[in-house]
Amino acid sequence: MPASADELVALLDIESLDVDLFRGRQPETDRQRVFGGQVAAQALIAGIRTVPEDRHVHSLHSYFLRPGDTAVPIIYDVERLRDGRSFATRRIVARQHGHAIYFMTANFQVTEDGFEHQDAMPEVSGGPHAGIEFAELAKGRGQSSESFAREWAALDVRYLANSDHNLTDDPSRPARAQLWIRVNGRLGDDPADHLATFTYASDMTLLGATLVPHGVHISSLHMQAASLDHSIWFHRPFVSRAIA
Repeated sequence: MPASADELVALLDIESLDVDLFRGRQPETDRQRVFGGQVAAQALIAGIRTVPEDRHVHSLHSYFLRPGDTAVPIIYDVERLRDGRSFATRRIVARQHGHAIYFMTANFQVTEDGFEHQDAMPEVSGGPHAGIEFAELAKGRGQSSESFAREWAALDVRYLANSDHNLTDDPSRPARAQLWIRVNGRLGDDPADHLATFTYASDMTLLGATLVPHGVHISSLHMQAASLDHSIWFHRPFVSRAIA
């Protein structure tokens, strides 16, 4: 897996083969199947490459169909479903060995004014430095912290709490987790890189949160977990900030 921010951006910089046809490279990895966040991020970049610069992605919806093979590249085929005055819609199919492994539908929109509201940010028990590094969390669950840290070195993840630990009990929301996450390094000024790296990281912790009410985790014996579908809404453009 990518070991730095530069390697992560390079991984997501897909190759153009023809009009609306792209190829995504693979990283060196010990994983048996392609990380879902990688496929989603590369597919998003493929969609972005086919729309005008004034169209910004506001949502994506996708399904993981088959496990990806880490030994061969992934082909991304983009279909232009709609190009309107304000909206553009793309369907992206990821293929390996002649089969679809992943589908994405992404919608893009020109920047327009509209109604605004937002939920309040939940209270958190501390800043990033108060969290447990993911490698240490893996070590506590019997995994090799060195191997885990090497695989996910491009991301800095600090785990704070979940529904069973350090969070106020809320029976209406039994599957909660709180963590801080950032790219382990600096990204450039291309907004697409920020969108793609966020999409890459978004597939890391969701399954773990869903398992909290059941008293098991991803590495538990007899546990087989996989992403089946994945959706993201991008409500605002991303802003890069330096954090000490």
